[in-house]
Amino acid sequence: MMEHRVLIFGAGPVAESVSKVLKRSDPDIQIVGYYPSPTDTEICIPGQLVLPRAQSLSDTAYALNVHEIIIAVRERRGGILPLRELLDCKLSGVNVLDLASYFERALGQIRLDSLRIGWLIFGEGFRQGWQRTFVKRLFDIVAASILLLLALPVMLVTALLIVLEDGFPVFYRQERVGLNGRLFNVIKFRSMRKDAESDGKPRWATANDDRTTRIGRIVRKLRIDELPQLYSVLTGDMSLVGPRPERPYFVDQLTREIPFYAVRHSVKPGVTGWAQVSYPYGASVDDSIQKLQYDLYYVKNHTLFLDIVILCETVVVVLTGKGAQ
Repeated sequence: MMEHRVLIFGAGPVAESVSKVLKRSDPDIQIVGYYPSPTDTEICIPGQLVLPRAQSLSDTAYALNVHEIIIAVRERRGGILPLRELLDCKLSGVNVLDLASYFERALGQIRLDSLRIGWLIFGEGFRQGWQRTFVKRLFDIVAASILLLLALPVMLVTALLIVLEDGFPVFYRQERVGLNGRLFNVIKFRSMRKDAESDGKPRWATANDDRTTRIGRIVRKLRIDELPQLYSVLTGDMSLVGPRPERPYFVDQLTREIPFYAVRHSVKPGVTGWAQVSYPYGASVDDSIQKLQYDLYYVKNHTLFLDIVILCETVVVVLTGKGAQ
C-alpha cells in the first residue's frame, strides 16, 4: 500500500500530540517533517525532524512530495498561519486539515481544546434536515418495535427477579433532558435500592455503586435496565442512537463547566450512543468532557449507517461487559 506523506505545521506540544495520534491511528502514514510556527516557543520535536524555515511552506511541501498538511497550532491571530502558501498547497492537490478536522477524522471525536464556535457554524455537518430526521424516525419505529417484541421474555424475567429480590416497584421514572432541552421521563428497570437517594441529593452512578442490588448489577452490566426505554423511542422522546440523556441537575452543572455542552441537545437522546461504545464507563465532569467530544462527533456526522454501526458495537459492549453503565 502506498504511504501517505504528511507534513505537520508546528513543532510544539500540540504537534507532538498530533504525531502520537497519527502513529497510533494509521501505520501507512509517514510524517516527513515538522515546519515550525512563529509561535513555537517550546520545540518538542527532535531537531532532525524540524524543517528549516529558510524555505517557504509551499516549496517545502512540493520538495517533499507531501500529500497532506496538518495545522498543529492553537494560536492563529496576527498572521501566524501562512494562508497564501496553504492556499497554494491546497490548489495544487495537497490536503490541508485544521486541528479540529484532524482529530475528528483520526479519533472519531471533536476535541474541545481545538474547537472554535466558528467551526461549528461554518463547518460541514450539524445539519438536522427533514430527510435525515424522517429516515432516522422511520428506522427508530421499525427497529424499536422489533426489539421490544424480541426482548419481551427477557423483560418479564427481569421484572420477576427484581420483585423477588427487593419487591416493587419494578421500574423507576426519572426526569431527563431531551431534544432542545425539553424535559421528559425516562423509564428503566430499577437496579438500585429503593432508598438510593433518600437524602434527595442527585449522585453520579458509579461503576461499582454500593446502592446497586445484586440483580441490579447484572441487569446494568448487560444493559437490560435500558430496555424499557424502547417505549420512549416509540413515543418519540428518544431515539435508538444518540447522546445519553442526563438529569437536569447534572445538565445545569455541566453546561456551566463545559463549553458547547448544550450542542448535544440538538438531536434526540439515545438508548445507546457513540460515546457509550467509544469510551469506558465514567461518572465525573472529566468523563463528561470526554463523552461530549464523541457526542459532538455524532451530532455532526450521524447517518443511518453510523447508527447501525453503533448498534452493532453496542452488542459487542454488552457481550464483553465493557463500559456498562
